[in-house]
Formats: sequence, structure tokens, C-alpha cells
Amino acid sequence: MCRWMAYSGEPIALDRYVTRSSHSLVVQSQKALESTMAMNGDGFGLGWYDDLPDPGVYREIRPAWSDENLRSLSRHLRSRLFFAHVRAATGTPVTRPNCHPFAYGRWLFMHNGYLANWIALRRTVEGMIPDEMYGARAGSTDSEALFLALMGQGLAEDAEPNPVAAVGRFLARVAELAGSDPFLFTAALSDGVHLYAFRYGVNARPNSLYYRAAQNGVLIASEPLDDDRSTWIEVPPQSALCAPSGGPVSVLPLAA
Repeated sequence: MCRWMAYSGEPIALDRYVTRSSHSLVVQSQKALESTMAMNGDGFGLGWYDDLPDPGVYREIRPAWSDENLRSLSRHLRSRLFFAHVRAATGTPVTRPNCHPFAYGRWLFMHNGYLANWIALRRTVEGMIPDEMYGARAGSTDSEALFLALMGQGLAEDAEPNPVAAVGRFLARVAELAGSDPFLFTAALSDGVHLYAFRYGVNARPNSLYYRAAQNGVLIASEPLDDDRSTWIEVPPQSALCAPSGGPVSVLPLAA
């Protein structure tokens, strides 16, 4: 399974947590401690917000530990809200369009999860993507398809004012499709202002997720990014973490 981290708070250089911390995301790409896969070398990606409403995205198929561009970019890029992801492929090709994060308009999304029997369910899930959004489908992963289908629940047009409620309804729908097979969804989502994270699973234990306070904001990660685990709080299964801009972090039950 993949590893990822998300940050919202005072503007900082991305390398603080992507490459420099003792258990940074690059370290986790070679030695994850709480994943079914210790190695996450099937590409990586960065997503960040600056003065523009839509996020910048950089994705690459090389392992994070061997790409010199990642170290240079993360040292020079500063952002108030950014995502970083290292991928462990689960059946789909190692291509740039299959690397996370994914962007649509002002929205940014990344995922660590698994939808069993994806080959059989792919057409049904892709059918949940509105026609006007389907042109944004560039890869073949379940993650990207789930993201675009979720955007079709009213988030992209601001028709749905509550992203947590929309995600809950959407997960319930996908869980029904999965039936008795595992469906795991540990993901981060942002509109460039607010940051949301979700830990959910049916028929299997959800993948790990933690958070802690950081620089007048919040740091969220698949597993702690340093050795001081006492400062990290585990997000309970079937929960949503909400980090509104300038507001307190809350963890809510995810009704799905």
C-alpha cells in the first residue's frame, strides 16, 4: 500500500517532511513501518497550492529515493497547503498518469487503498463519473476513478456544501458494489482552503492514518514522519478529519 502526507498551516518548504525528517516520506518509500508493503517505489508525486486557485502538480514514475528533482523541488517550493505521495502499485501500470496526487479544478486528491476485483468493477465505477468530467480521466487506477466519481457528487460545482457528507454517501455506494470483498479508502482531499482526510474500510482493517499539530496548522500522514510517536494521534477507523482554514481540527464519525 502507498504512503502519503498532507500539510496545512504557515507556508513552509516541502522538504521539511518530504525529505528531511527522520522518517520522511522518502524514507518511507524504502522502509514503511505500518504498511503491507515496505517498499513504495512505483513513482511519487507532489501537489501544492500557491497564489493561484488551482494546485500545482509534479508526478514521476521513478522511485522517490532516486530522483534528484524531488529533493531540489521540495527544498525550493514553499506552500501553505501541500500533498506528497509515494506509490506501491496494486495491479495497474507504473505510469505518470497513475501517480498521485490527482487534480480537478481547484481540488486535489490522493489515496492509499484498495478496491478488490477492480477489473470487474471498473466499468461501473467509471460510469459514476459525469460525462463532462470523464475527459480528465488520464490513467487506469481505481484511485483516479474514485476521485472523479466523487467530484461528480456536487463537489466540483459547489453544489454540495459538505464534503464529509458527500464522501460518506459515496463510500457507502462503493462499499455496496464491493459486496463481501475488501474496500479500503484512506485519502486526503482539499479545495485549496480546507483540508480533509478519511480513514475507512469494509471487510478489512483500514490503512493507518495519523495527525498532529504543526506550524499553526495540521500535519497528516500514513505513519508518523519522525521518531517522536507521542506527538501523533491515530485517526480512528471509519472517521473523517476536518482541518478548516484558520479553524480547529476535528475528527468526526464517517457515516457511510
